[in-house]
Amino acid sequence: MARAFLSSGDLIADRRASYADMLFESGDHVAAADLMRQALEIVPDWTAGLFRLGEMEEAAGDDDAAAETWRRLLERDPGDRFGATLKLAASGYAVMPDNPPTAYVETLFDAYAPTFETALLQKLHYRVPELLAKAIKAVAPARHYRSMLDVGCGTGLMGDYFRADVDHMAGMDLSEAMLQKAEEKRVYDRLFKGDVNELDYPAGSADLIIAADVFVYVGDLDKAFSRLVEALGSDGLFAFSVETHVEDGELILQSSLRYTHSQAYVRRVLAEHGLVASTIDHEAIRFDRGEPLQGLIVVARRA
Repeated sequence: MARAFLSSGDLIADRRASYADMLFESGDHVAAADLMRQALEIVPDWTAGLFRLGEMEEAAGDDDAAAETWRRLLERDPGDRFGATLKLAASGYAVMPDNPPTAYVETLFDAYAPTFETALLQKLHYRVPELLAKAIKAVAPARHYRSMLDVGCGTGLMGDYFRADVDHMAGMDLSEAMLQKAEEKRVYDRLFKGDVNELDYPAGSADLIIAADVFVYVGDLDKAFSRLVEALGSDGLFAFSVETHVEDGELILQSSLRYTHSQAYVRRVLAEHGLVASTIDHEAIRFDRGEPLQGLIVVARRA
């Protein structure tokens, strides 16, 4: 993500950072970090450069230096667009936050938008929309919906699966760039910017709510579920995915800076919000570093 904001405004610093990136890609992480430090001597308040330096120091095995760099970054970028808070927590230097910084998630997906679909579908073999559509249609065959809310709609990958089955389809996302990509598809009746933890949607108006690959960037689901259940109709379906883990613990922040949720956690939070799972399927949802990434595909309704 740092590359989306790479220019420091100083030609010499940018050149050194570019060389540092080349060294990093070649595997010489120590030399890359040294050269990036030289660039930051010229522009010490360059936030993207600080984030990149932290990544290089971490890859070089100097975790203490990386943590100090991310603390410096937070001083200069209190909104935390680069996720320094998450980096500190994932590396054991801070307590895991319940939720990621909103500015980080928005910035991340604004930067991803131009290449999002190509990367997910062609390189990572992303399957969540297909798997969710299959699970929903298995639970409610041939059902027609008055209103669907696609939370975290991104570029609109879910829309085509349900357009023929929905009268009114709304999509919400935190990223304006993602919403622009979704608008180009002309699938949704309404698109709007919003945060799932602060969702303001007419009570009981959606008889299908979908959150595909959203909760990995939410963390603790209590607040989001409160908002979504309020929007869900009495006979509505709520379908979503999470990444999952085999380690102990209900909620884990991974080194990828994504949260994973255990099946026990999902069932507990559903029950606390008056929901019950109609189906929970354990699936390989995409690839990560050449390995299948495990997730849960969930369709729930009011208990």
